[in-house]
Amino acid sequence: MPCLPAHVKSQREAPVGPARAAQADSPESGPGQRLHALDNLRATMMWLGVVLHVAALHRIDVAGLQWHDPQTSPVANLLGAVIHAFRMPVFFVVAGFFVALLVHRRGIGGMLGNRALRIGLPFLLFWPPLFALVVVVCTMQAQPLGHWPLPGFDLLTVPATPSGARLQALHLWFLELLMGLAVLAALAYRAAHALPASWRDSAARGLGRLAGHWGAFFLLSLPLAVVGRHHPHGILEADGAFLPALAVWVHYGLFFAFGLVLHRGRDWLLPLFRQRMWANALGGAACLAIALVMAAMVERSPGAVPLGRVWTGLAYGACGWLWCFALIGAFLRFLPRRNPLLAYLAASSYWSYLVHLPVIGVVGLLLRDCAAPFVAKMLINIAITTFICLLSYEGLVRRTVIGTLLGTPRPETTRERRATTGPEPVPSTL
Repeated sequence: MPCLPAHVKSQREAPVGPARAAQADSPESGPGQRLHALDNLRATMMWLGVVLHVAALHRIDVAGLQWHDPQTSPVANLLGAVIHAFRMPVFFVVAGFFVALLVHRRGIGGMLGNRALRIGLPFLLFWPPLFALVVVVCTMQAQPLGHWPLPGFDLLTVPATPSGARLQALHLWFLELLMGLAVLAALAYRAAHALPASWRDSAARGLGRLAGHWGAFFLLSLPLAVVGRHHPHGILEADGAFLPALAVWVHYGLFFAFGLVLHRGRDWLLPLFRQRMWANALGGAACLAIALVMAAMVERSPGAVPLGRVWTGLAYGACGWLWCFALIGAFLRFLPRRNPLLAYLAASSYWSYLVHLPVIGVVGLLLRDCAAPFVAKMLINIAITTFICLLSYEGLVRRTVIGTLLGTPRPETTRERRATTGPEPVPSTL
């Protein structure tokens, strides 16, 4: 079997000090080994969430959006489609990898306790104020253009989910789903432990070989095409409902399950993704092009292409898998070590994820009457939202009880940095 890259094999686990308490919750590739690449990857995906939701302001279609800007462009739709193809798949693969890591280090009960503390509790505490803020911003966005809107609280201004619900989880559906998948993973581990060890090892080897097969992306895309066939263009988008649809559980649960397998076979799957990086990236681009062409054909002539949504979803799902593999390989190859900027973004990612949506809405409201091109408005919103998220993290979270709740280790003193070795820890956000 291929071995891990030398830079991964050479890292040793740092002694645990006051500011190293979260070190045990960090992605790793083996006992005492840390994968900075996954820290860097999830930090980048976090920031792309800001880009994705700012682009949604300028989409031509308005269905399901909390708010909208008068300046629209198909470029915003395209940008959203490209980011959506891989961002959440990457998050769920890394989340599954992390859950497997926690089971390996702390056992099933320890994993569930950690997920309840880091995911369940923040959801319960942060959802009420965040939802209230979103309702206020929606109320202001619903008022006529040309006049500064007055604050209000009208639940009817919140776009309803397909089931008609106004009360919804918003972007925090990710935490709700992730907590549920962690519980399902615990049940699966319990069931697996009842089997003979030889059976478990054989199954793990078989799944690992399947995951590393060149055609794995196609087989993994088939369920995505089936569950997404009733969605627009065959591409699933979570609607933020408190009870996610079965299709959402199956779609993202598959990526999560792959993360569990990836952790078990990390010694050879990670180098394989690194080796196949360019092939997976180009393959994903080709699949995306096919998906976009198919979607345009289906939209222009519904019914002209038999099972058009299924074929579109299959190509789009294949793009998601291939780009997920490519991104893991790319970060292992080009960003394998601790990057100070990305380390800080990773540490702040949970807080930024929680608060960025209402911030985007407020900034979008300030820019709504501006006649600037949508590209300029997008760039301004991205920059201001990123700045506010990081500034509030530094001032309100990093050194406070909120940071402790979100798993953010307090900054180290100079003396502690000299007394320890290894990388600065990042929070257990996934």
